[in-house]
Amino acid sequence: MLKINKYKVGLLTVALSMALSGCNLDGDNGEQGVEGEQGIPGVVGTDGSDGKSLPRELNVEVVGRFATGIYGKSAAEIVQFHKNSNSAFAINGAANQIEVINLTDLSTTEVGNPVADESLSSSAFTFPLSVSVKNSSGVENTILLGAVNSIAIKDDLLAIAVEGEVKQTSGAILFYSLNALGEGTFIKAVEAGALPDMVTFTPDGKKLLVANEGEPNADYSNDPEGSISVIDVTEMMPADVAVTINLSSDIVFSDDNLSPEDYDTDEKRLAILTKAGVKFAGPIGNTVAKDLEPEYITTASNSEIAYVSLQENNAIGIINLKDLTIEVKALGYKDWGKYQLDFTNKDEVPQFKSIQGLYGMYQPDTIASYSWNGSTFIVSANEGDARDYDGYSEEVRVKDIIDPDELNQTLSTALQSQYDETGGSDYLGRLKVTTALGDKDQDGEYEELFAYGARSFSIWDQNVNLVFDSGDDFGKISSAILGNNFNAAHTENKGDNRSDDKGGEPEAIDVGEIAGRTYAFISQERAGDLFVYDITNPFNTAFVTHYNNRDFSVDYEMDDDLANPCDSNEGMDCTEVNMAGDLGPESIKFISAADSPTNTPLLVIGNEVSGTVTVYQVTEQ
Repeated sequence: MLKINKYKVGLLTVALSMALSGCNLDGDNGEQGVEGEQGIPGVVGTDGSDGKSLPRELNVEVVGRFATGIYGKSAAEIVQFHKNSNSAFAINGAANQIEVINLTDLSTTEVGNPVADESLSSSAFTFPLSVSVKNSSGVENTILLGAVNSIAIKDDLLAIAVEGEVKQTSGAILFYSLNALGEGTFIKAVEAGALPDMVTFTPDGKKLLVANEGEPNADYSNDPEGSISVIDVTEMMPADVAVTINLSSDIVFSDDNLSPEDYDTDEKRLAILTKAGVKFAGPIGNTVAKDLEPEYITTASNSEIAYVSLQENNAIGIINLKDLTIEVKALGYKDWGKYQLDFTNKDEVPQFKSIQGLYGMYQPDTIASYSWNGSTFIVSANEGDARDYDGYSEEVRVKDIIDPDELNQTLSTALQSQYDETGGSDYLGRLKVTTALGDKDQDGEYEELFAYGARSFSIWDQNVNLVFDSGDDFGKISSAILGNNFNAAHTENKGDNRSDDKGGEPEAIDVGEIAGRTYAFISQERAGDLFVYDITNPFNTAFVTHYNNRDFSVDYEMDDDLANPCDSNEGMDCTEVNMAGDLGPESIKFISAADSPTNTPLLVIGNEVSGTVTVYQVTEQ
């Protein structure tokens, strides 16, 4: 039998009770201690710098300019920068060479006369008229070369894209090693596709990407396929043979509702892409690969994904550089019922209206990319372009749709009413639109109208969803500053001249960082406007400034369709064109402060009609 010691249990109970109560056995609090002496005061900190409101103001100044003296013949097109020689490289299509413009002694203050300055000079970088290339079996072939189209520079490696003597045949990429003077030593040539129109290195320098546009000849009897060439680069040495991403069997779709069997023929791919909104326009026998014409490539910072503009198709392709496939994404349409545009050149004044049922195809030319919060965003210059050849043309003025001697078709009641209200044939009737869209049920009545380009720049996310569009900013900003000279042609000083076509035609775009903010720089081909936007946060963009380096008071006229655009026998007059400023900006290259020879951010712009290369300094006010 178990015996319990009641005395011990009692003591234990008391102890536990005291422990739990916690204060029954505490002593009294002591008296307050004497207050200690005051410590030594800390050092007063320096005042912080004043914050800056957004958007920050930028100064744009011309600090140098190079003039070829050749007008209307694409004497200054694509521009790049070689840091080790402090040189701008510019394609001179008229001479079929590259101008190497040394910027070592570039001014850090604005030149005295920006529109006529010729303070910079160049040396010619030439290349052969034929090259030897290897095929996949290692057999060498000779390619006869035609015009140079594009250049790219990565460190000291230069790549030059040159089309074939017949541009519907294979072209070539010529690689050179550059020295500290910007001089090149030939490395090798690599065969590319038909009409290699643009080249770019991936950020890591391990690949060169080539957009082979594959344009048809005039009568459409020879229409090569568009494609992407990928050339591996190892320690500055290019591979002998490119890998081709074709625009047929290498097209993929990320939609989980589609299986590979759903797009294993050209007919299936064409049907899916058309339904998704990709624009196709061509003669009978057209195929997806023939119709898609790669225009311009930009690469994500991870060097794994690239994006290519498919301008005529109103689409952007997403290129997977790991498995070498491409997915084509339609861009949709801009609703001009929500914005305003000037659609006629007849009144010769800026006048903006909304038209319900009128849409703009974005159709970007140049694209660039940047990162925000770890994601890639694409910026596009929405120029627009039509297929307009002897053998096939989709281009028509609205008035010709209803002209019995032209298309002899009709507009919907709503469109016809607006057509009449604007003033008819001299107003909305002047606007150029496509015949490939608008009459969806093919009954001879246009329910909608689709114009070329969006007269804007846009930002797209990594899946090619629209994040931002500048709307009708460009037309309204330009007209507010230039007055009746807005939408001017670049072959003469005639204002409002391009309103019935594609407006100012945003042609080129680049992005760059200045003092921690990211900016987009967009140039318009026709009147020569330069627009700057703060795009640091793509969901909160802001217009910053505008610049135009042109004198609209100078009287000149040229025709770039002539063999000699300044031929006086044809009534042309280029006597004073050298005083007119920059005409036809074609490309922009941003140079960061870290890479700049002046330690300040620079823009280099190639102007194909005036044959000039202009260098701008861009700084915070």
